[in-house]
Amino acid sequence: MILLLIGIPAVLAVLFQLIRNEKARGYVVYAGAGIIMLTTVIFIVRWITGGAQTWTFYPETELIDHLMTAGDIFLMCLIIYLSVKYGRILPIILSVLQTAIVLYTEFTVEVAEGPHMMVDWLTILMCIIIAFIGGFICIYTVGYMKGYHHHHKDVKDRQPFFFSMLFLFLAAMFGLVLSQNLIWIYFFWEITSVISFLMIGYTRSDEAVGNSFCALWMNLLGGLGFAVAIALMAYLYGTLQLMDVVEIGALLPLMCLSLAGLTKSAQLPFSTWLLGAMVAPTPSSALLHSATMVKAGVYLLIRISPALEGNLVGIIVSSIGGLTFIMASMMAIAQNDAKKVLAFSTISNLGLIVACSGIGVEETVWAAIFLMIFHAVSKSMLFQSVGATENTLGSRDIEHMHGLIITVPKLAYIMGIGIAGMYLAPFGMLISKWVALKSFVDSGNVVLVLFIAYGSATTMFYWTKWLAKLLCFHIPREKVKDVTHKDEYVSMFFHAAVMLLLCLLLPLVAIWVVNPIVRELFGNSTDVLSMSVLTTMAIMLVSIFIVPVAMFFISRRSYRAIVPIYMNGINNGDNRFFMNSYGKNEHLYLSNWYLRFEFGRRHLRIPSIIMAAAVLVVGFCLVIGGVSW
Repeated sequence: MILLLIGIPAVLAVLFQLIRNEKARGYVVYAGAGIIMLTTVIFIVRWITGGAQTWTFYPETELIDHLMTAGDIFLMCLIIYLSVKYGRILPIILSVLQTAIVLYTEFTVEVAEGPHMMVDWLTILMCIIIAFIGGFICIYTVGYMKGYHHHHKDVKDRQPFFFSMLFLFLAAMFGLVLSQNLIWIYFFWEITSVISFLMIGYTRSDEAVGNSFCALWMNLLGGLGFAVAIALMAYLYGTLQLMDVVEIGALLPLMCLSLAGLTKSAQLPFSTWLLGAMVAPTPSSALLHSATMVKAGVYLLIRISPALEGNLVGIIVSSIGGLTFIMASMMAIAQNDAKKVLAFSTISNLGLIVACSGIGVEETVWAAIFLMIFHAVSKSMLFQSVGATENTLGSRDIEHMHGLIITVPKLAYIMGIGIAGMYLAPFGMLISKWVALKSFVDSGNVVLVLFIAYGSATTMFYWTKWLAKLLCFHIPREKVKDVTHKDEYVSMFFHAAVMLLLCLLLPLVAIWVVNPIVRELFGNSTDVLSMSVLTTMAIMLVSIFIVPVAMFFISRRSYRAIVPIYMNGINNGDNRFFMNSYGKNEHLYLSNWYLRFEFGRRHLRIPSIIMAAAVLVVGFCLVIGGVSW
């Protein structure tokens, strides 16, 4: 079953290179995504009926090891070729260096035998996210790419390549979360880095190429940290098992793995690559931001979180996560591009997950897992709805979504549920933040308490502005035709349904999914949600229907009588134009206040990068210098 989870999307990735007919490719995407989901369900059922105990596998791996070695060399050669082609030096240096370290370690050091793959509750959760969120993103892509190339005629149509990368990404993610051997994890880790580079550069424009190489060298830097961790564990401790890293608790390997996790999850000072990923088609953004790429980073940090409690590496990780949370949230306020708002929000939310992982206690890891679940669903849905809106309106500017509830109500409903899921009660993001805040208070970390308090407050700014734009009532200037394909709606409606179900079933998700993960990681499980809290949540669940119901009634008001607007001048009769005191016609419009001077990226980016980089550099110096705490 494990081989099928990795092999099916990999075979499909090869198959898409051979399918040139668009209609046939759509059928294969549906069938392939369905097979991946079904295989995942069967795999989970078998595991649960088998006792839901941790499975470890010791397969004959000589052939697989040789194939992975060849794969590492191939990836290095590919990076060298593309870097030479576009005149980039840094990716070559990083790729050659880390590949040399891994290969030299593999061929020169004898290590204790151990399981190469492992299945536990955290693995099961990640497989669900990859299969279902990733699978429906692939389905969404079928319809989206038709509209994308219709609106971007200057971009060469390379859909077979794009779909191949999507499914190969899923295969790599399955391999990453199912692997226990560090060299195996590293192999799949590097595949995700290279594929993200290729997907970001899909359009081959100068901006896309520049942003893709930015993503590549930053992730390769994390890969170099991963390679050093492999060498240290092999030479110093004679093991290459991820769980041994946690049990031994050596600070330098933990620091190197944390660097890999921070780069992959786009934390400061490495957040630039995720912002640059916005130039790619929306499915790339949805996949990178929700189901796969960034989740690999937080997955690794959650895995090693028990070893981070109370030590220097944990302090560094939690500090960078907290700083990323508040700074990215502040910079999101100044953005009017919907995809940029989602990008900064993703970085911010990942920062909170990283901060929780760095504290490394049961409550914070519980909150981190819940945040990861709700973030995956909500953010995937939002990216898809923004992509569909862009194809319909010809813009992804939030200001152009004014009154979307009137013009394109279906997209507005979906987008509204996604936004509500990010910051309103009783959705899991808000509850998880409350748990995280409580655990930060209990740990006595005043700085993180301030970070989450003010970061959560700034979060309300940009989500409320966006939601208000959607719900504004106005007379449309012209009729808007919804060009969203049914493939896109299939995926978006699925995400909306899952979001609502997660909210309704939140206590059950906590008991049946999150608590077992915490129990496996720490050996015990803290009762995070008391009965009183569950009762309060049950009452709050009623409010889940407030947003969609309110949006419905607002959309029904489209034909009510309009009261003329007086704007210190003469109304011209349509409430959109009036004559000012100078006798000139003025256009009436409503706009949000973006506070660009106070929270603009131009003002906050450099200071935040400097602060985060300083924390990392000082942390590495202290760890290398032999600090034992």
